Amino acid sequence: MNQKKTPRVVVNGWIALDKPTGLTSTQAVSRLKRLYNALKAGHAGTLDPLASGILPIAFGEATKTVPFVQDGEKTYHFTVQWGEETDTDDSQGRIINTSLSRPSQEKIESLLPDFLGAIQQTPPQFSAIKIAGERAYDLARDGEVVELAPRTVQIYSLNLLHASADEAQFSMTCGKGAYVRAIARDLGRRLGCLGHVTALRRTRVGLFTEQHAFTLNQIENENMADTALSSVETGLLALPCIIVDRDTATRLRRGSSIILRGRHAPNEGIVYAACEGVPVAFGEIIEGALAPSRVFNLPF
Repeated sequence: MNQKKTPRVVVNGWIALDKPTGLTSTQAVSRLKRLYNALKAGHAGTLDPLASGILPIAFGEATKTVPFVQDGEKTYHFTVQWGEETDTDDSQGRIINTSLSRPSQEKIESLLPDFLGAIQQTPPQFSAIKIAGERAYDLARDGEVVELAPRTVQIYSLNLLHASADEAQFSMTCGKGAYVRAIARDLGRRLGCLGHVTALRRTRVGLFTEQHAFTLNQIENENMADTALSSVETGLLALPCIIVDRDTATRLRRGSSIILRGRHAPNEGIVYAACEGVPVAFGEIIEGALAPSRVFNLPF
């Protein structure tokens, strides 16, 4: 006799998951979606299976705020092994070139400033970037030669933490779209020794940090599912907030613009409106009026 599946329920909020290695971001989302029996869930910023660390996961209405979290600064700690370049730019790939050369600590440190600021970076062939509707890593796995154009990414800091003969450990803070694996590849080439990532941990995505993160074991086995879930508003905290009353909130939810009054009202930019501690909508201020681009279906 077939048992009926339990109907999915509406779950709204964010979880800062401390993803373990060996799990894809999609697999992590699926496990939490099943645990919460949630109708809708997604993540903000893919982590490779090799990587561990902060993977913000959004449920329900929080998925509308994913772009703001993805745009936040990210911090990584990673290890680069010298002497080998792989087709994936990490230890899970096939070795495609080798070198007997090894860099000194002084040589590594002398090149790091070249990787700061707005730099041109070619993403790894094995990446989630779409080419004609297909993921680059799917094309690469099928043996196709993937041609990815360089793009501008922002690197705010890149520091050498430790260096030995065959590997080095770094920390990096960057903007949206930067690849640690590409940094390892390009740095290895510049040093003349080649290199690839062997360990990678993300410690921060915007306001999501290790301090407030939860592991899968804590959520699944230690009865911390309720504790781990934070509000939808967590994904909006990087934006200015406009406080509105219920009548104004109703107008925003209907898609109507509102005139912002008062000397402290912002003149431009993206903001969100909240009523009685509940996010109502977000949008851009145009000529002194807030035009809602997305609204939230949350009770006051």
